[in-house]
Amino acid sequence: MPSPSAYGVGAILSVFKVLVVILVLIINSNSLGSETEDFGLAIDALKVKSFAQKELAATKLAGLKNERIDIILSALIEGKLYTKKNSGDVVIVTRLKGGDFYLEHAATGENLGIVGRREAKKISVNNKLRRYLKSLQAVRQLNVRDSDGRVAAIEAIVKTGDAKLRSLIVARQDIEENESVLKALENALVVFDLESSDPIRRLSAVEASSNNLDSNVRGKLNEMAADEGLSLEIRDAAIASIKEIEKRVSRFRAIETIFFGLSLGSILALAAIGLSITFGVMGVINMAHGELIMLGAYTTYLIQLLLPDLIEYSLLISVPAAFLVTGLVGICIERSVIRFLYGRPLETLLATFGISLILQQAVRTIFSPLNRSVVTPNWMSGSLEIVQGLSITYNRLYIFFFALMVFAVLLVILQRTRLGLEVRAVTQNRDMAQVMGIRNARVDILTFGLGSGIAGVAGVALSQLTNVGPNLGQSYIVDSFMVVVFGGVGNLWGTLVAGLSLGVVNKLLEPFAGAVVAKILVLIFIILFIQKRPRGLFPQKGRAADS
Repeated sequence: MPSPSAYGVGAILSVFKVLVVILVLIINSNSLGSETEDFGLAIDALKVKSFAQKELAATKLAGLKNERIDIILSALIEGKLYTKKNSGDVVIVTRLKGGDFYLEHAATGENLGIVGRREAKKISVNNKLRRYLKSLQAVRQLNVRDSDGRVAAIEAIVKTGDAKLRSLIVARQDIEENESVLKALENALVVFDLESSDPIRRLSAVEASSNNLDSNVRGKLNEMAADEGLSLEIRDAAIASIKEIEKRVSRFRAIETIFFGLSLGSILALAAIGLSITFGVMGVINMAHGELIMLGAYTTYLIQLLLPDLIEYSLLISVPAAFLVTGLVGICIERSVIRFLYGRPLETLLATFGISLILQQAVRTIFSPLNRSVVTPNWMSGSLEIVQGLSITYNRLYIFFFALMVFAVLLVILQRTRLGLEVRAVTQNRDMAQVMGIRNARVDILTFGLGSGIAGVAGVALSQLTNVGPNLGQSYIVDSFMVVVFGGVGNLWGTLVAGLSLGVVNKLLEPFAGAVVAKILVLIFIILFIQKRPRGLFPQKGRAADS
């Protein structure tokens, strides 16, 4: 059992703790009161006539912690900060149509009602003070949590051109951890050095900027190259750096053009793979293939419409859904129309053209003729910056690898499964395959369904690059046939190589000839090519191919 003295010591300690807590609260309340008082004094100090004193008051105000500071600084920059004549309060003014003022208390945000324009006096600012206020706002934004906000703040500091802020950039480098913000800080220091009064530092910065593609750095170099007030040595160095930057930009543009060509080519290959299979195995010219692509895109639209809370997973759901929907539609087309027209390719062309018109009108009736936009998930938005000045959009990058993945899966199916063996047998010699016990009708159904399903998957990919509409498929059906003919009917490798090749060539020609002329030139090339090689790059093998 504790002794009475122990109880006494415990009581004393408890009282001491209470006193400490009370003292801390008093100190905090005093500091809070001091902070509030300083905030009010700093606002009142803005009412002075001297612009130099207003600058000091604004600097003190920007160093405090209050949620209304940015609002007050913005109002001062925009010429909306006034003093109310009868009370002397600093207010934020909103001009009304009749000429009256709506007043808001600057410090508290309290509504002070509507007054006549003569009852408030404007707190004047000049251009120099306005630039300084903008720099203060930018400095305050350096501490925001969002990295994009900090980058924007750094760019705002650079635009002010205030060399006094360079020390803040240097100090920020020591505590910053985000790579994009650090890069922005580095570029800001380069711009400040390009504006330095020290000619040696300035020349060194110019020479070090020859590989810098930042827009602010490039803009400053262009200004220096045209500034006749600078020394000839600095101007020549600026011109040399600009030339090096232009060479680097042209190389990156060429790389981006090739990537866009590969992206377009992967889409063409994805759209043409299903057509190549049905055309090669069954000899069917399917003019409704484009509409099957369209149905795949509309399936993606419906998935996002029905599952608005699963936008991030909508494409993963849409791929198998589109494959099943368009595959079943393809099987219905094959069973109801195509199976009566085998061996008559021209009649299949006319019949499937009619089916394409029916599908287009059905979509117009159900969804209206207007285009529908499909939401791009966050993981497909934005771009991947490889190096400064060279970036690749995520949606095209994912679609490129998605097309290669679909091609690989289809190649495994045709090379490693019984269905693939039967498809290859029917492709090479239809009659001999039937004699060997292969049921051609079953192979036709599965092949047409497989080709149609892949068309739907292509529609899912296209929904991320363009609006979804009834005419979506018409934009790709001709290109798909060009890919099939150029690559070789029924050959998957030929379809992939032809699609990627035509995509790259098309994008390389577009800057010089335009989009329409580029397609015409590609079409002329294919016509001349098939005159020399009628069976394409990778012709079929087998007795049927020779007949």
